[in-house]
Amino acid sequence: MTDTTSRTRIFAIDALRVVLTALVVAHHAAITYGNIPLWFYTEPAKDPTGLLLDFFVMANQAFFMGFFFLISGFFTPGSHDRKGGRAFVRDRLIRLGVPLLVFLLVLRPMVNFGGHAGSGLPYGVYYFASWDPGPMWFVEVLIVFALAYAAWRTWRGPAPETTRTPAAPRLLWIVAYALGLAVATFLWRLLVPTGTYVPVVGLPSAQYMPQYVSMFVLGCLAYRRGWFEALPARAARLGLGTALVSTVALIPPALSTTGALSSALMTLWESVFAVSMIIGLTVTFRERRDRQGPRGRFLSEHAYTVYVIHPLVLVGLGWALRWLEAPAVVKFALLLATALPLCWWVAYLVRSLPHAKRVL
Repeated sequence: MTDTTSRTRIFAIDALRVVLTALVVAHHAAITYGNIPLWFYTEPAKDPTGLLLDFFVMANQAFFMGFFFLISGFFTPGSHDRKGGRAFVRDRLIRLGVPLLVFLLVLRPMVNFGGHAGSGLPYGVYYFASWDPGPMWFVEVLIVFALAYAAWRTWRGPAPETTRTPAAPRLLWIVAYALGLAVATFLWRLLVPTGTYVPVVGLPSAQYMPQYVSMFVLGCLAYRRGWFEALPARAARLGLGTALVSTVALIPPALSTTGALSSALMTLWESVFAVSMIIGLTVTFRERRDRQGPRGRFLSEHAYTVYVIHPLVLVGLGWALRWLEAPAVVKFALLLATALPLCWWVAYLVRSLPHAKRVL
């Protein structure tokens, strides 16, 4: 692999991580004012625009966290190869475990006090009774995946060097994966229905676990087999087009039916939409974001910190805007427009602390 290709790969994926991080902020801003009360601070919608926010949340949830796991998987083999097993595990525990603990012990008490008001419990009791990692569940699961990869690598031995030319996965394989993911997700949800919450551990979207596991594995394979570089440019249009067509074709019948049929149609849409969006966005960014200026470097360097601290920003702004009477989508737009630059500014301040960059 040439240096130019490597730089293109890194810059494009850096840009993708920035966009996905911004989507996380937008996702939780939409939950703040929609009809899905699964956030530290919410104002349930009082007008029909809340349904638009709910659809945005549903579409986001279908693919963006799976995309995060895919990217994490993509960087895992190379990191393990460079550092070796022990150093890899130590690095993962530091870079993932320390922010997780900081969120649990420092940030979470600052953002979940709103739910305490109606609990009737002393705050200390309420805090531990409602214990979960919030959005840091992703980091929690990623620790498990990283340790599982290290254990598998120890069992299998050093990764063999490959000199073969990168080759894109065949269309038939992609279709088979999307359909297989739909079937696996449908069966999984017989045991873990949508809305299942896992206390203490968190996992607000446990119903997507087949997607998360398989995307992480595919990310590892994509690194080894050069899929990122080998996907043809036309895959961008094909992927994004398929995502749109599947939404138009499958969402209306999924929402107008009930029972097993509705679940089957919804899992089929989620799987096709996720695979199509991920391929479409990956190739689009590879083709159009093959370089990085100072602004892009700044956004990329601080994206992980934004993920960690964004609940504090969103909850603080939510309380500050509680006096404003406006349609849900208007408050969402105002919150998001304020929160995004503020999140990156706070992230800059956090990373300026001594030794913070070692972790973040």
